[in-house]
Amino acid sequence: MIESFREAFGRTLVEIGREELKLVVLDADVKSSTRTSYFEKAFPNRFFQVGISEQDMVSTAAGFAIAGKIPVASAFASFLMRAWEQIRNTVARDNLNVKLVSTHSGFSDYLDGSSHQCLEDVALMRVLPNMRVIVPADAPSVEVLLREAVKLEGPVYMRLGRDYAPRVYERPKLKIGKASILRKGNDVLLIANGVMVSVALKVADTLEDKGMRAAVADFHTVKPLDEETLLRMASPVDVVVTLEEHSIYGGLGGAVAEVLSERMPRRVIRIGTTQFGRSSRDYLSLLDRYGLTAEKVVRRLEEVVA
Repeated sequence: MIESFREAFGRTLVEIGREELKLVVLDADVKSSTRTSYFEKAFPNRFFQVGISEQDMVSTAAGFAIAGKIPVASAFASFLMRAWEQIRNTVARDNLNVKLVSTHSGFSDYLDGSSHQCLEDVALMRVLPNMRVIVPADAPSVEVLLREAVKLEGPVYMRLGRDYAPRVYERPKLKIGKASILRKGNDVLLIANGVMVSVALKVADTLEDKGMRAAVADFHTVKPLDEETLLRMASPVDVVVTLEEHSIYGGLGGAVAEVLSERMPRRVIRIGTTQFGRSSRDYLSLLDRYGLTAEKVVRRLEEVVA
């Protein structure tokens, strides 16, 4: 089943808004695209449109947090990064209770071309002290993890794609900071987040047909990374493979490599991107071009794990 990240985000915001009266939502002139328009329709007095000004949106959200509200500020991932200075100097440095939710991350904004495709945001957010970084795998995960994020005190960055969200979970029991083990195996460990979790499961199926048992884990929380689960799952294998729709520099692959190099050296193969996005091909064609389909991942593993 293919669902939509942003639809799940917009619907869940409304549900949370009914229960949590301190919740306010801010948007940078993309409410129809991010689906925060659903919240505006349900709670017009708690919705704030700041225009195309992500820096002002983040600063305003910081003010709401200081005043005791729970602000959720949303924009396209690529353009939310314009406000990195405000995120660093106000939200993260003061440990404010601001929730930043980006949509259209990775290649998912394929129609608008490479300027709108964001492949660096996890690295930029992960480096900030106090910031939690979350990348849900599918629509049901968005519902669970967004509720968790709103309950947590402190800043959170949640990264969502646009519409292509193959279902991984039926009734997920997820906790921020705790990886979800989806499949056990002793030959290779596949660690993924976002849409790449569904790809990792397909890769594991193919490898099993070839006589190799792959373990699969959804590391939806890149920071804080669930180091204990990582070490436990990495213990019986020689090769750990990370899969992310993001640069291999500074994202999930970087986080995994940092932990293993210090505590349990293993060969780590990071599968992601090393370039900016390119063209406005359709989404699946872009994933294929950058080697992020199950077929391309299996081929890569066959080349390097000989």
